[in-house]
Amino acid sequence: MPKLTVDGIEVEVEDGATVLQACEEAGAEIPRFCYHERLSIAGNCRMCLVDMERAPKPVASCAMPAGDGMVISTKSERVKKAREGVMEFLLVNHPLDCPICDQGGECDLQDQAMGYGHDASRYSENKRAVSEKHMGPLIKTVMARCIHCTRCVRFSTEVAGVADLGAIGRGEGVEITTYLEKTLASELSANVIDLCPVGALTSRPYAFVARPWELNKVESIDVSDAMGANIRIDARGNQVLRVLPRLNEDINEEWISDKARYAIDGLRRQRLDKPYLRGTDGRLHPARWDDAFAAIAGQMKKTKADKMAAIAGDQIDAEAMFALKSLFEKLGSPHIDCRQDGAKLTAKNRASYIFNTTIAGIDEADAIVIIGSNPRIEAPVMNARIRRLYLNKQVPIAHIGPELDLTYPVEHLGDDLAVLETLASGKHPLAKQLKKAKKPMIIVGMGALRRADGGAVMALCHQLADATGMVNADWNGFNVLHHAAARVAGLDLGLVPGKGGKDVQGILSASSKGEMDFVWLLGADELDTDLLAKPFVVYQGHHGDKGAQCADVVLPGAAWAEKDGLYVNFEGRVQMARRAAFPPGDAREDWAILRAFSETINKTLSFDSLSELRDEMVAAAPVFATLDEIQPAKWSKFGRAAKLKSEPVEAGLDEFYMTSAISRASETMAECYQATLAGKSAIAAE
Repeated sequence: MPKLTVDGIEVEVEDGATVLQACEEAGAEIPRFCYHERLSIAGNCRMCLVDMERAPKPVASCAMPAGDGMVISTKSERVKKAREGVMEFLLVNHPLDCPICDQGGECDLQDQAMGYGHDASRYSENKRAVSEKHMGPLIKTVMARCIHCTRCVRFSTEVAGVADLGAIGRGEGVEITTYLEKTLASELSANVIDLCPVGALTSRPYAFVARPWELNKVESIDVSDAMGANIRIDARGNQVLRVLPRLNEDINEEWISDKARYAIDGLRRQRLDKPYLRGTDGRLHPARWDDAFAAIAGQMKKTKADKMAAIAGDQIDAEAMFALKSLFEKLGSPHIDCRQDGAKLTAKNRASYIFNTTIAGIDEADAIVIIGSNPRIEAPVMNARIRRLYLNKQVPIAHIGPELDLTYPVEHLGDDLAVLETLASGKHPLAKQLKKAKKPMIIVGMGALRRADGGAVMALCHQLADATGMVNADWNGFNVLHHAAARVAGLDLGLVPGKGGKDVQGILSASSKGEMDFVWLLGADELDTDLLAKPFVVYQGHHGDKGAQCADVVLPGAAWAEKDGLYVNFEGRVQMARRAAFPPGDAREDWAILRAFSETINKTLSFDSLSELRDEMVAAAPVFATLDEIQPAKWSKFGRAAKLKSEPVEAGLDEFYMTSAISRASETMAECYQATLAGKSAIAAE
């Protein structure tokens, strides 16, 4: 490990470290524009110049490997003048539009010009003008501000795996652009806005909306998928205005998906802000809470417990699901389920329904098999981690399912699950490769588990894991990839049918036949609501989506950004979502609605506050006792031996933008969806 001296301080750094990293280790602040820890080194901006002993001129510290015995100065007069000169050249063509730039207040160029630049400009010629570029509905471009750091180009190529961005021209004529002036075809595209150190790439939906000092900032988590990316929610008054990524090395590093960032405008549209009752004219009419509760209670009195059912949706917090389960236990109904898509998962064995390897553990894998999943749209940030693993280690990756572009090469084994039987029996060539690997892993998606033979798929995956040594004391390579944020918490809490109870398919089938008289939908919208025409339906949620349209009584709840709530991501990590705004009108938190209703029917729940509810929830499911930690699950037998069906296996999701009531209400997501369709049509026409 090389030792070097920085500003009189001796530091020791790891082999392969750069001078810039050594300077930071010594506590020296090094300005930079093009350098980023997660991207390749470009050495474009030259802002990180430092003096190195015996060097004839200042060196770019980001591109200079740290060597033993180096003597570095970051504060010499020569360094100061060099940085001032670099800054002066960077500002030569930069327009003076800071007052109207959305980057104002968060701009690296502003900050570093103040800290390292001149107090005046000597440049009097006309500035260069650059036409704006089309990068889709999410990214607003003012390319005259661009300083050609190429962070956006390197991110799209290296991290997102989409080679749509690049530089054209030479010298002063260099321009960053999408080559064909088309929408960036990536689910992570808006991360280039965070990476841009100037105002060349800013947020189009957020343009001219607010300044950073006007916003209240709340640290929370994303529930648009099941990964639980750490985010910061910025709100002004009672309106959520933007979402930004928050650093968490074990989960999302510093990236978030476009849906996590931009679906929040759906919180302002199609909201339920008061209770509704369906009148004799067949239409929903506004009502008071007492009237809504009375209507539900009246129907319950006429209904036997074995003809009442409840279904929990995909973005429900753990507290609300626990309250729903507690209520239906008091009612004596075993018909309750959180698996809207019908996934054949049980709540008995935690290792059978979580991502046991953990997200960070992907970096250690040396072989991967993906079954019935499309990680690129089900968990885009995790997919970028798999891409990085492939680029760094060239690990073999195989896929069973429809042909997909996952941003990295995969061996497509077809879409017939008979291949899985061959793998599990050890007859497939890939089985030998998995057995030789030290840390192989399987990723099983909902496309394989929601089938009628999902139990058989689980059994075969367990057999494959055992046969290839995928599970041992130091490694568990069996993983289930969820795309519903509430799913793991629901299974942890046991929101599955009790003895003699029906699952979602059973509830819907019984409802269509008139055998189920009462159904409570807790934010459940991803259902075939046509099958719920006969029973009395209560919909408790925050948007007027599918569930509300088929309901007889609508109870307005709070969305995830409008309450404190616990969620469990697909790796089994319990996390807290924090309130950033208050729900509109008469809407209330879901657990509080259920607690208030329980009094109406004399089945009063035993908790009066959120803290009391959580105490009871922890007693029932101890996993909720600790936040932000992963507790390894015990490996045991699961699945059910049965014959596989002959139909081809699908991916868990086939569409990225319209996956929840919130994203379907979002104008931004609708624009992205239309842009995606236009892009596919253009490709098909070619």
